[in-house]
Amino acid sequence: MDRIGYEDGTLRVEGLSVGELAGKFGTPLFIYSKKELLSRLERMKQAFSAVGPTICFAVKSLSNIHILTDLAAAGCGFDIVSGGELYRVREAGADMRSVVYAGVGKTDRELSEAIGAGVGLFNVESEEELAVLETIAQERGARVEAALRINPDIDPGTHDFISTGKKETKFGIDIDRAFAVFDAVKNSPSVHLCGIHFYLGSGGHSAEPYAEAARTGVDLVCRLRSRGHELRYLDLGGGFGNDYLSGESPAIEEYASAIVPHIKGTGLRLILEPGKSIAANSGILVGRVLFRKQGGSKTFIILDAGMNDLIRPPLYGAFHFIWPAEAAEDQIPLRMEERMDLPGLEKVDVVGPICESSDFFAKERYLPHLERGDLLAIFSAGAYGSAMSSNYNSRGLLPEVLVDGNEAVLIRRRQDYEDLLGLERLSGNNCIGKN
Repeated sequence: MDRIGYEDGTLRVEGLSVGELAGKFGTPLFIYSKKELLSRLERMKQAFSAVGPTICFAVKSLSNIHILTDLAAAGCGFDIVSGGELYRVREAGADMRSVVYAGVGKTDRELSEAIGAGVGLFNVESEEELAVLETIAQERGARVEAALRINPDIDPGTHDFISTGKKETKFGIDIDRAFAVFDAVKNSPSVHLCGIHFYLGSGGHSAEPYAEAARTGVDLVCRLRSRGHELRYLDLGGGFGNDYLSGESPAIEEYASAIVPHIKGTGLRLILEPGKSIAANSGILVGRVLFRKQGGSKTFIILDAGMNDLIRPPLYGAFHFIWPAEAAEDQIPLRMEERMDLPGLEKVDVVGPICESSDFFAKERYLPHLERGDLLAIFSAGAYGSAMSSNYNSRGLLPEVLVDGNEAVLIRRRQDYEDLLGLERLSGNNCIGKN
């Protein structure tokens, strides 16, 4: 995280301190570095430049319209999975030809709207979905391009909840059924099935499964081409590992070195759908200590942020590095580690205010001594933090701040109490079965 780090014991996001930002916008809050986001996108473009990739940022990972607008302006495409995400990328000024629509449960309305918007590629997950897409495209007098999502039965070695490329998932179809599906729509006037889509899952920390997916995909393309099918796209999805601990994952250049040789010279257009490898380490969640509490032999640090703001630790058992926004000189972390070998640390559980025992950010973590009012930063929270947050316990969604150099812009305000009731204040006749 080159642009989020400590200077003289103070945590800064680009040119501004976290203390300044918390003083202006309150806590808890999400803070993002614009330069970090755009530099990670550019680095991925450069790493795969030998095969001219189409980079489609996964909107589900970080969906704020202001950030999507910046990514679109930088020439980024988008991976979407719902009608709401379609609306967001259109509002962000996306080039719809560089939008890929994925998702296992697209409604008829969503498919129709996406066709009307000119979405570049539909990633189809089942034979029945393909038939529905064909029907709707025909009704609209359109011809769409589609890729078939196939499970290569490759395990990226990650959490079961985010491993999607094995046979025993709801996503895609088995690889041995692909030929029959392609043959069934070979002469369709409404759907051109011209690509295959692999997605192994999220969080793989080795490049080899992705290289294996590329080999398998190119082999399948060659076999389909030999049967007379025109294949133009190989979509390898995203899911590249992110450093939640320093050095935990290969650099993006290592993934590229493993994948590119299999694609080069095939005439295929490579599509990638990164999310957290661009967004995660571009943002932090900042909370303030409300209380210290002793419970038996445990010390609890209770924050004003909760699992409704960042659900990854209880949902996936995910690790997030956590450290105070102000640290003594001998307690400044140089790396994100699970156990810091620094003086004066204490073992604590970092928890939130939600009425659930699963409301925690870290258990038995060694941190500097913390008191009421101290600011604590939860790192690598740019992806699947705000995007997965909720109003559980009637807590308002948090503000989001985008830092660019020495300037910070509020890109989502904090929800207030009236916002929580807004959709529930109804007028008119909203009943059935009652006179």
